[in-house]
Amino acid sequence: MNAYPPPYSTADALVSELRTGGYAVVAAPDLLTTCGLDREALDAWLPDWETLPPDAYLRDGGRYRRRRHACFVQDGSALVPVPHRAHWQSEDYNALHGGMHRWFDPMQAHITASAAWRDLLTGLGTVFAAVHARGPWHIEAHQFRIDTTDGIGRPTPEGAHRDGVDFVAVLLVGRCGIKGGETRVFEADGPRGQRFTLTEPWSALLLDDARVIHESTPIQPEDAAGHRDTLVLTYRAGAFQGED
Repeated sequence: MNAYPPPYSTADALVSELRTGGYAVVAAPDLLTTCGLDREALDAWLPDWETLPPDAYLRDGGRYRRRRHACFVQDGSALVPVPHRAHWQSEDYNALHGGMHRWFDPMQAHITASAAWRDLLTGLGTVFAAVHARGPWHIEAHQFRIDTTDGIGRPTPEGAHRDGVDFVAVLLVGRCGIKGGETRVFEADGPRGQRFTLTEPWSALLLDDARVIHESTPIQPEDAAGHRDTLVLTYRAGAFQGED
């Protein structure tokens, strides 16, 4: 049972929710409406999460994370891929993995060259630009699978954090055979917080990274193949992290 259901916002309330509270949670139908997508186009990507390579950079010694990575620049309605590059964060934002260049395997072209991919990224970028008129957006995309290989999987091994960008979108791709994985969002400079569990595929959490911190609690297996799949998109104005 989902004791803490997501506080969904409607598609037409996303900008106001981000402005007032620093985050918004959107159900799958409203995400599709916001980005002009159909569900079949997103579901066509699902097999790719079955073949993600292991994350070779986990400093906690775990084997529970698999991922791919890709980068783009959005200028208005145009989305341009950039040559494959390392993912980098400062230690100020990621005490566990910051300060190192992490070369993850690139995302597959059948996803990143698709019209649905363009519409998803630019649709969310348009929402974020309505909150703060910045840009062009430098977007990093991360496919994640967190599994329970060692009995526990950690979606956010760095703990509650900010990402060092302007906006973050965390899309739940699916979850199977697990318990846990609760999402927690807190004010960066205040006492308020909220907890809930995303369970609906293609529902999403949208975050103003300067105003809130976030984390997902560890997952434990309910069956041997338990896992949680997400797509995380970060939007940063002007440059990728490390290029300022």
